[in-house]
Amino acid sequence: MQAIILSAGRGSRLLPLTETMPKCLVPVGGRAILDHQLGALAQAGITRAAVIAGYRFDQVREHLAAHQPPLSVELRFNPFWAVSSSIGSVWAARDLLDRPFCLLNGDTLLSSALLARGLSQGGAGVGLVVEPLGTPATDDMLVAVSGSRVTAVSKALDPARATHRSLGVVLAGEESGYRRALEQVIAQEGGVDAYHHDVVAMLARQGAVSALIEQSGSWQEIDRPADIQAWAGGTNR
Repeated sequence: MQAIILSAGRGSRLLPLTETMPKCLVPVGGRAILDHQLGALAQAGITRAAVIAGYRFDQVREHLAAHQPPLSVELRFNPFWAVSSSIGSVWAARDLLDRPFCLLNGDTLLSSALLARGLSQGGAGVGLVVEPLGTPATDDMLVAVSGSRVTAVSKALDPARATHRSLGVVLAGEESGYRRALEQVIAQEGGVDAYHHDVVAMLARQGAVSALIEQSGSWQEIDRPADIQAWAGGTNR
């Protein structure tokens, strides 16, 4: 299982912190977001990770050299980070998508137990880790779940239809079809501006995405300065 961390963005909503450093290196509890993620992945049993960086790429490279990761890390550059959405970073890792992978956003802290549960539930296809939706937040990636299947994914999903929110963790097996769907989405008009969740949405419309339901609350998206304080050792919600 290969982990892929999408860490290319600047994180303008974390200004002024990201004026001088990439979002993935913002410290939370004394450790960079990226270090939290690599540690959790290693504890969950992942041995290899590809980190896709863009904004202030050299800082990420220097950080990884100075802080020995607990697993094997390959650093890749996304040259399109400033002109594309998160799908550009997935495109930079497209050669890794034909075998099992665990993809996660570079601004989200997750406990190792949460990741381990997701990995244990994953199958040959695509799984999306979601949690039941209470009151939707402004930036939630909304998800509609029916039974064990994801039927729709979108930030613009009608809240009346939404049942869950995505944690940004995509798990895929050997025969997921994710790479083929990625190529179709990015080739569409405006495809470079798509979120990587749009790939999941395409597969969901084909009935090909399992809902991996998580209710522990042991995760936190670090999107604004207040989110840094909200993270309390992985039990924030």
